[in-house]
Amino acid sequence: MKVLQINSVCGYGSTGRIATDLYNILEKNGHECCIAYGRGSAPKGYNTIKIGNKFDFYSHVLKTRLFDLHGFGSKRATRKLIEQIKEYKPDIIHLHNLHGYYLNIEVLFNYLATIDIPIIWLLHDAWSMSGHSAHFDLDSDDNIPKNNTKKFQKFEYPKSYVFDNSKKNFLKKKKLFTQVKDLTIIVPSNWLAEIVKKSFLSLYDVKVIHNGIDLSKFKITPSNFKKDNGLANEKIILGVASVWNDKKGLNYFNKLAQNLDDKFKIVLVGINKKQMKKLDKNILAISRTENIKKLAEIYTSADVFVNPTIEDNFPTTILESLACGTPVITFDTGGSAESLDENVGTIIEKENFNKLIKAIENFDYEYDYLNSCLKRAQVFDRDKVYDKYNSYYNQLILKSKFIS
Repeated sequence: MKVLQINSVCGYGSTGRIATDLYNILEKNGHECCIAYGRGSAPKGYNTIKIGNKFDFYSHVLKTRLFDLHGFGSKRATRKLIEQIKEYKPDIIHLHNLHGYYLNIEVLFNYLATIDIPIIWLLHDAWSMSGHSAHFDLDSDDNIPKNNTKKFQKFEYPKSYVFDNSKKNFLKKKKLFTQVKDLTIIVPSNWLAEIVKKSFLSLYDVKVIHNGIDLSKFKITPSNFKKDNGLANEKIILGVASVWNDKKGLNYFNKLAQNLDDKFKIVLVGINKKQMKKLDKNILAISRTENIKKLAEIYTSADVFVNPTIEDNFPTTILESLACGTPVITFDTGGSAESLDENVGTIIEKENFNKLIKAIENFDYEYDYLNSCLKRAQVFDRDKVYDKYNSYYNQLILKSKFIS
């Protein structure tokens, strides 16, 4: 079996690691895989296709910034990709993030509509169902908005500074994405599954497979982190993100730092240099790290992991915290609460700061959450999770052969 994956990145970031994890599982089971990606570089040892070049990328950025046409640049790069797909002859095409300034969805989906092989689309966010943003709120009728209902939504990723083309984008996506014959939608959370069922993608099968993590790397990892940072007597309130902004809850951490007493210390991982200058002085800011051992040490040292995100799908940072034995306090945002049970954390009403600070102050720091956290993390063991994909690939191949 030959599987071609298409994603914005390969081997780094949450979606890039998922792509290489799936590659490894397929190879382990005797199958062949190739990852086509658009940005950055790929780790050594993987069969990959680089989509486009810097000119394609910056042209796509310009088209997005001026005309709100994200996903409709990179025509030349996508046509070349299609020729490479024909040459590779995959049995299954597995799509990931198609946004990211590297791919033309019109060219790609007009091609996908002509072929008779199974296509899987793993949605990591809701960009495919919106006219602009990767995240959105349902409208007053509990439906997906067709245009930028928020005044400044066009300034969110993928940013458009001039035109708002969201309504046309929505209609064009609907036409393109619903012309594929054999498409299965996979989502990492029940929350996103419900969003899909309200969208034009509801005519396809929707399957929930939660994200997984590598429990051989994210595990109890003792260190001198507390001692080295002078925090031996403080309760560490930890936040982790690959990219911090107010959507991820950075503003809530600033407010917490101003309101919590001295027995608490907020530690944030993933802060850039510009943000470090603006953070409250009571926050210990640590820059982004790809060193998983160092990250596991910080998770292990923390007393509680706090996730005050207001836009998310199924954050793997919660899984990483549990795997390192640290309980969680999270806003009930997207699928954030799905990874928890009553033994490993507290779920707070979204955007309710008063309840958030009370939950932190009243948290039972003397209780031993270790075994409960580790047990819960086992549910999201990477190998178990990605074996589900391997089984599903085989089912699709059998189904395809039967139909043909």
